[in-house]
Amino acid sequence: MQNLNQEKIAETVAFIQSKISAKPVVGIILGSGLGGLVDELEINLALPYEEIPNFPVSTVKGHGGKLLFGKLGGKEVVMLSGRFHYYEGYSMQEVSFPVRVMKGLGAHTLMVSNAAGGMNKNFKVGDLMIINDHINLFPEHPLRGRNHETTGPRFPDMTEPYSLELVSKAKNIAKQNNILVYEGVYIGLQGPTFETKAEYKWLHIIGGDAVGMSTVPEVIVAIHAGMKVFGMSVITDLGIREEMNVITHEEVLEAANIAAPKMALIFRELIKEI
Repeated sequence: MQNLNQEKIAETVAFIQSKISAKPVVGIILGSGLGGLVDELEINLALPYEEIPNFPVSTVKGHGGKLLFGKLGGKEVVMLSGRFHYYEGYSMQEVSFPVRVMKGLGAHTLMVSNAAGGMNKNFKVGDLMIINDHINLFPEHPLRGRNHETTGPRFPDMTEPYSLELVSKAKNIAKQNNILVYEGVYIGLQGPTFETKAEYKWLHIIGGDAVGMSTVPEVIVAIHAGMKVFGMSVITDLGIREEMNVITHEEVLEAANIAAPKMALIFRELIKEI
């Protein structure tokens, strides 16, 4: 059984603190093709994953491979440029390990982004969706195993996984900048296959507006650790239509890159208000 390894978290946090004295208040995790937010960051330190003790290494095209420190929106942030996925073969504890490290470094808010398949009939490719809730369909849970009360409660409340305060602020920012945003429910699946037509239909019926292969484990761990969370999806393909084209990862990256500047603006302005 996989258990949370507090010694590894402490070792990783100590290593990073030996490299930089700044204390980040916000942690950011970037999804496929959304590395454009890196351009907004005044980088003070970039640590390749392979140089950080106990850190996994991203294996997916479109994901970077560095832990970045710097200022965004006038605040100190730590940014995961390239996340880790359960489908890559990592355990749920490894997938969510960077969130534990961000918390250990001082971050009290987590901001996550992802590329997702749209199931809401109002969506078009390139649209932005603020996540207001999620449905967890992963076959494993990041909190399974022994619980350490110092890191969080045994049974965390998930009534408000995505901060309604941050959702409201983000919607106002989008409105002020004439950016169309939707709100919706994100469904997290294991992957790595894209969904079948029948699966898209079923996922929509059970309440999903968008579907992807990440985010949910990270958010669960952030809530367990007492962090506030804001999440946003870029709709990179559509699963609810009569004629579905073959979905490729390259098309997902292309759609994400087009939408990335709008998402970057919302993230930057939201951080200013945190």
